[in-house]
Amino acid sequence: MQEQKCDVLIVGSGVAGLYSALNLSPERKVVIITKAKKAEDCDSFLAQGGICMLRNDEDYDSYFEDTLKAGHYENNRTSVDIMIRSSQEIIQDLISFGVDFEKDSDGNLKFTKEGAHTFARILFHEDITGQEITEKLLAQVRGRENITILEDTSMLDIITAKSPEGKTVCAGVVASQSGTLTAFRADETIWACGGIGGLFKQSTNFPHLTGDALAIAIKHGIPLQDPDYIQIHPTTLYCKNQKGRAFLISESVRGEGGILLDKNGNRFVNELLPRDAVSAAIFEQMKKDGTDHVYLSMEKIPEEEIRRHFVHIYERCLKEGFDCTKEPIPVVPAQHYFMGGVAVNSDSRTSMERLYAAGETSCNGVHGKNRLASNSLLESLVFAKRAAKQIESEIGKYKSENLVLDEFSEENYSDTKSLENEYKQLVLDAIKEQEKKRNESNNNDIECRQSAAASA
Repeated sequence: MQEQKCDVLIVGSGVAGLYSALNLSPERKVVIITKAKKAEDCDSFLAQGGICMLRNDEDYDSYFEDTLKAGHYENNRTSVDIMIRSSQEIIQDLISFGVDFEKDSDGNLKFTKEGAHTFARILFHEDITGQEITEKLLAQVRGRENITILEDTSMLDIITAKSPEGKTVCAGVVASQSGTLTAFRADETIWACGGIGGLFKQSTNFPHLTGDALAIAIKHGIPLQDPDYIQIHPTTLYCKNQKGRAFLISESVRGEGGILLDKNGNRFVNELLPRDAVSAAIFEQMKKDGTDHVYLSMEKIPEEEIRRHFVHIYERCLKEGFDCTKEPIPVVPAQHYFMGGVAVNSDSRTSMERLYAAGETSCNGVHGKNRLASNSLLESLVFAKRAAKQIESEIGKYKSENLVLDEFSEENYSDTKSLENEYKQLVLDAIKEQEKKRNESNNNDIECRQSAAASA
């Protein structure tokens, strides 16, 4: 097995991984590994709608309430507060890195509105905001001499060790690097390896995102949080013979006036409800109509606005045979986002020392049961920066030479295909187990309420 050493190892090349690397000291030797063939092949790159920013002090209460309401009030309020109050700083960072957000005729930042937002507080770049942010962060990372990106490198496990006090700590990662096993020894490790869309038949995610960090966390007794909280996006373009990931029709389309229609052309739902409510309404309408999709009409959006703001959606629809400026397009819900993940605190620490998690891989409780539109990029960036700053304050706490590595055998990783299947099943089982526990708990609550009512 080959061996490489670095100060900080980051697993994942989305905005959480890239931004955490940029917030580490230039003195650190940083290695970013990604499972993808290209660093750009991450879900951050696919994000269409935009990124939220607190407009002003008067917007705080509304933004906070919108986030909680979308999350069914199961959010971690401390995490929500941190995210909102950090948003202006994050946006200024992005602008300094060259991110080009839409501006009005006076040169001021232009905001749009999406479902479940009381006010327009979302910044955007056409309908490819995620691509714009990811590309600019990648350019910055590639310009840093202390940061190396390794593509086609899949994490297979973490390396664990014992500290002088007998604690189990993370000492790096075992990975398959273009088919060659490599032990990446690191003082600190950040998991930023995305969501779980690859576990589902219908998903907007890249198929290689299969929740590897979650499986490895389960294997090492690192707690997960809310693994059953999986968001369905209401509107992806319906294609009868679809292959690969579903093409997302941004929430912004409905925010700008797009309406949902049944098979008879009748509107059947308030399109600006939270995503889970809109998805449920679509599934119900499909069942009622006996169809496998509904329709999204952009008739209320000026054609010029569609061609400018939603140019890539417009072009993709044309490619599939639909002119969204003249006719409704068929849409269907698909798995989109993972609100659960590896449990972390407000500094993105996991339960294992020297191991952090940020972005969709992690769960700090910001989103609760259902994510508010355009909070994902912001949440990833805010808590990736906090991970980097925490690492900077503590790096070197344990000198690597004072750690006693736990034994691991190269034979454990010889059959990567079997290991991949094993990890997928571990994550699926964790989701099902949590669903079962939650259903049992809900049934017990109902029985208690019924018993209390009968006694009264």
